[in-house]
Amino acid sequence: MKSTIKLYASTAFSVLIFASCQAQQKLSKENKIVLKNTSNIELFQKAIAVKRSQLTINKDSGNYPVLLFKNDTIPVQVNDLNSDGKWDELFFVTDFSPNEEKTIVLNWSNKDPKYPIKTSVRFGKREGKNLPVHPDTQEVLMADQVHKKLGYQKYQTDGPTWENDKVGFRHYLDGRNSKDVFGKKLPGITPEDVGINSKGAVEDNYHVMYDWGRDIFPVGNSAGLGGFALLTNDNKIKRLGILAADTLNTIEKTTFKIVSEGPVNSVLSYNYQNWKASGNKYQAQETTSIWPGMYGYKNTVSLNGLKGNEMLLVTLSNLNNQNPLQVIEAGDFVCFIQHDKLTYERQWILGTAVIVPKNVYKGYMEAPKTGQLTDSYLIKLKTKNNEQISYYPIAGWELSADTNFKDSVYFTNYVTNLAKQLSAKIKVSIK
Repeated sequence: MKSTIKLYASTAFSVLIFASCQAQQKLSKENKIVLKNTSNIELFQKAIAVKRSQLTINKDSGNYPVLLFKNDTIPVQVNDLNSDGKWDELFFVTDFSPNEEKTIVLNWSNKDPKYPIKTSVRFGKREGKNLPVHPDTQEVLMADQVHKKLGYQKYQTDGPTWENDKVGFRHYLDGRNSKDVFGKKLPGITPEDVGINSKGAVEDNYHVMYDWGRDIFPVGNSAGLGGFALLTNDNKIKRLGILAADTLNTIEKTTFKIVSEGPVNSVLSYNYQNWKASGNKYQAQETTSIWPGMYGYKNTVSLNGLKGNEMLLVTLSNLNNQNPLQVIEAGDFVCFIQHDKLTYERQWILGTAVIVPKNVYKGYMEAPKTGQLTDSYLIKLKTKNNEQISYYPIAGWELSADTNFKDSVYFTNYVTNLAKQLSAKIKVSIK
């Protein structure tokens, strides 16, 4: 009897395996993603986005994508970029040899594969001075709701933070719209209570060293690492927003949203409505994206309401910098590189850089010593209405996982090599 049961179970198991293989083969035939590295350089953790429209999606497919390359599973996620409740792209990172072509099989599962978490966004806010901070995914900030006018700081860490396994950043959503740097010593995601105390109140507790690291970058009246401004037709520099002491924003309405947060990609969106500058009103859209492996993030900006020869200004804070600025072309980009004790009280060595597209680059200037935007190099980029321009702010701290960042030549090579990696094109086809 036992032998019969064992034989029956074995036969049934074989049938299940055969059926599963048949289904997988059928699905795989419709969802083989062929990726071709068109460059002759080796690529590390290259970001890949495959549009939903390129794929054949079965109605009975599971909710979770599974990517297989040979015997390896590649962590992947879906992103709903337009917030319509339907995902728009598959996002993942993978390595390539020079000119390599990889065929990746896409399957679907009803069970979450639970990939390692290597990116994250944190956003907390409170609705009153004596109320605790609560996590949220979006915010609308009107011109008269800024920090100084409210009389208290509404946001955990002054606004959202985003990070990967290498480095973290934060955005001053309180009207200043500056970009700051969190130095990370460990690859894990930083604790959820950074910026609040045990009672849930906003507290500046991140300018001291923890096991994970700390806020290392002074911003002052600059717009930080990768903020932006406008050079108007009358040749005036107009900051996106205000300073901490101002009580009324130059932006009528700011809308923030966490678009996506996942193991391999986190995306944030900012919409700046009716930004007043030199008698005009501009509309600005900003999208921030981060993925594993890179000591930086991707920022994409578009403007509307341009009247003539205005230029987008991308900011690189030069507070504490005593060394020459390097401007180096690499691939499709121009790299602006600083390396010095750029941290608070010049305590540690930090390399900062901004990688901008060469095809719209129009030189740079230094910000004035006084006014609404100071202590910065301002990188001039030619733009048109509704044109999306993407650039990459980079930060390499000597106490990060890569301790070689203490060497200026090493950091320069990292930035220029990264620019070449970002320039490399991947051809995507579906079989």
